[in-house]
Amino acid sequence: MLLPVGRWGMDMTDQDWDIAAPVEIPPPDVVLVQPESSALRSLSRRQLFSFGSTLPVAAGSLALAGCGGDSGSGVPLTPPPVVVANIPLTATSASRFLSHAAIGYAKADVSSVAATGFTPWITAQLALARPQKFWDFLIAGGFDAAANQNTTNGYEAMIWSQLIGSGDVLRQRVGLALLDMWVVSIDGLSGSWKSFVMADYLDRLWDNALGNYRDIMEAVSTSVGMGIYLTFLGSLKANTKGAIPDENYARELMQLMTIGLYQLNPNGTNVINGGGPVPTYTQADVSQGAHIWTGYTYANSTGTTPARIRLGLVIDATKHETGSTSFVGITIPPGSDGATARKLTLDGLFNHANTGPFVSRQMIQRLVTSNPSPAYVTRVAAIFANNGAGIRGDMAAVARAILTDPEARDDSQVSSTTFGKLREPVVRLVQWARAFGVTSPTNLWPFGNTSSTVNRIGESPGHATSVFNWFRPGYSVNGPIASAGLVAPEFQITNEPQIVAYVNYMQNVIAYGTGEAKPDYSSLTTLAPDSMALLAELNLVLAANQISAATLASMKTALDTISTATNTGLLNRIYAAIVLVMASPDYLVLR
Repeated sequence: MLLPVGRWGMDMTDQDWDIAAPVEIPPPDVVLVQPESSALRSLSRRQLFSFGSTLPVAAGSLALAGCGGDSGSGVPLTPPPVVVANIPLTATSASRFLSHAAIGYAKADVSSVAATGFTPWITAQLALARPQKFWDFLIAGGFDAAANQNTTNGYEAMIWSQLIGSGDVLRQRVGLALLDMWVVSIDGLSGSWKSFVMADYLDRLWDNALGNYRDIMEAVSTSVGMGIYLTFLGSLKANTKGAIPDENYARELMQLMTIGLYQLNPNGTNVINGGGPVPTYTQADVSQGAHIWTGYTYANSTGTTPARIRLGLVIDATKHETGSTSFVGITIPPGSDGATARKLTLDGLFNHANTGPFVSRQMIQRLVTSNPSPAYVTRVAAIFANNGAGIRGDMAAVARAILTDPEARDDSQVSSTTFGKLREPVVRLVQWARAFGVTSPTNLWPFGNTSSTVNRIGESPGHATSVFNWFRPGYSVNGPIASAGLVAPEFQITNEPQIVAYVNYMQNVIAYGTGEAKPDYSSLTTLAPDSMALLAELNLVLAANQISAATLASMKTALDTISTATNTGLLNRIYAAIVLVMASPDYLVLR
């Protein structure tokens, strides 16, 4: 049986990292650091301060500045300089870190992180420019030809080319997580040039994935993709003929992307009043908010090429509602033009008290654990509120805080029954492809739509079944999981047929690849005659050594029945070993 895992109520005081506890202010030349291995987590604050700049620092993790604290004089504390030291890690810790931080990785990446530490890897990833935009992939492939106007040609190759082939693996992981929140599905688009609509939309997410959340909000709210998908493209102000503004985007922008359904405490838990949660908005707020998204239209009337899609949406002033509008504490003065109304709306939602914990918790769920402790959410939300330099919504700082948090980096969590998450199918597939050097020499990337639960993996990027994504962040499974108050989002798309389809698909693709996209198992051929050595390598690279000794022993018994006397037998043992590992519950549940 597969069991989802989560984490509630971690006692950070025991680890001396409780940011609510009294804090000694270190000397100006001493840096408060974030330990990079569980061995360092037993140190007290005073001991950590005494190490000064000799330990690796997680930028933005300073307990005082990161939480908006001050020196007592009303002057915000300035973080000391970040100093990074080279402290080796175990390969297991490195692989476990990469399983949270990267869309996929290979053995060389594990060795590199083990040698240099988490912080240098994150810093290097943040410095990477995107090697190619989604839009440019389609143009380079000639998909702007008139014959493709009413097709989705090029889309699948475009998305897989980035997820599997791009070097900016942190951006790819965060971008995919954002697409789980800011959902646009190619299957829900109308009109022409759908592949280009998705390319423009994904570029807006990926370009800003490690930028600022406010910029994500702006980019999405002016995109043709979101305008079509949540139907505010062409929305009209109310008139005497009975037209009323479309409410879809106004509602989902609040519910799914910024403030959520209920008022939140800074730790992400619901504010309770009268025995129940307090709603953040009402239907009246939705109706008022819908006024903001009226008058949006294409930048021009030329639809014979996809060019206008990249220009984004513009506002037809004659169709935009300019009356007085007020909702969730945001007031739009009468007579405001559309751009001003949008700015006031997005600024108001961005600065809402809910947005930091709401976004932070969901990002933690997508990257690390389904049930982060309130303390974990508090620390990350504090970085969302202030990255240490007075900037709100810094997604690079948020990603760094999530990935280097002591709760995430505590290697003892692998024995916990309440920490972690089910790996979503797309991430599993991409991890395999990157671990074994899958390439596509002519840029076909022929993985196609993998959403079938009959003969594929049951999920495919950009094909979500609704605006609520493939799985909801609050989904739980009836029985002990729900009874324990835990959630297990990815289990919403997990059932017996899906698991069978996943294993069958992976068995085939592991052995043969797909089309011209082939794996390279040359690094495993010298290990294959020794079944346990082969399994040890796969356990490290794919599962961060989380597969139990008992399970490995059972796998070895099965593999030893496959002779390696011939090259075919050698390869069959490699294929079988990878399938066994990737079908194992110890692999599927990432702790």
